[in-house]
Amino acid sequence: MYEFNYRKAASLDEAKDLFSKGEDAKYMSGGMTLLPTLKQRLARPSDVIDLAAVPDMSGIAVTGDTVSIKARTPHAVVAANAEVKKAIPALAKLAGGIGDPMVRNRGTIGGSLANNDPAADYPAAIVGLGATIHTDRRTIAGDDFFQGLFETALEEDELIIQVDFPIPDKAGYMKFPNPASRYCIVGVMVSSKGGNVRVGVTGAGACAFRVKEMEDALKANFAAEAVEKISIPDGDLNSDIHASAEYRAHLVTVMAKRAVAEANG
Repeated sequence: MYEFNYRKAASLDEAKDLFSKGEDAKYMSGGMTLLPTLKQRLARPSDVIDLAAVPDMSGIAVTGDTVSIKARTPHAVVAANAEVKKAIPALAKLAGGIGDPMVRNRGTIGGSLANNDPAADYPAAIVGLGATIHTDRRTIAGDDFFQGLFETALEEDELIIQVDFPIPDKAGYMKFPNPASRYCIVGVMVSSKGGNVRVGVTGAGACAFRVKEMEDALKANFAAEAVEKISIPDGDLNSDIHASAEYRAHLVTVMAKRAVAEANG
């Protein structure tokens, strides 16, 4: 680990001020990605701005047809929240399957989204449920948030404050996890709300994406058999020691079928 200045902000304004004064500052939420990166000397920030003491950055509220989750809310809290389980069971299930207990109790939704690991779970929920991301300066539609490998629409000093998930009529999430890390080889979130169907995929490509052909098929017939013969091209999918692009393309169809079956109960 390289030397850096550790700063613990007491307010959002202080965090932003400390960030602006650092030569190459980084925000830290739960630290589940940043700390291992620092330990491996893959990053060398001048300052680490810890957001743990910033008030009003964690918590969950369900109002009307929306589940709102503040950025510093840990995965374990989302997974265990009774209102989330009732409103969007698939979202609670997704959060409960992230990593291990240490990661779920320290890692946060905002940190996960800002990092945009291609194998993270939450991106599938963002595009698969049509979420909206609120930052300290604007609102970003979920479909516009993920830009590429570890890239998002966030500006360098921009902070996620809250994520709003529309409550669907029904939704299901299924993933094929790496047995060691629990990261997604492929994860698929499927949802239906008022006749609008969304299929969000994570783990397969450089960032989360939707599958329009599956969405169109499910609009006509929201059943697992509607997607079982739909295959996606593997040309732009990830290929690594865990799975080939061809296998990931196959898994998208398999996980989509299972997610639809789960959504239908």
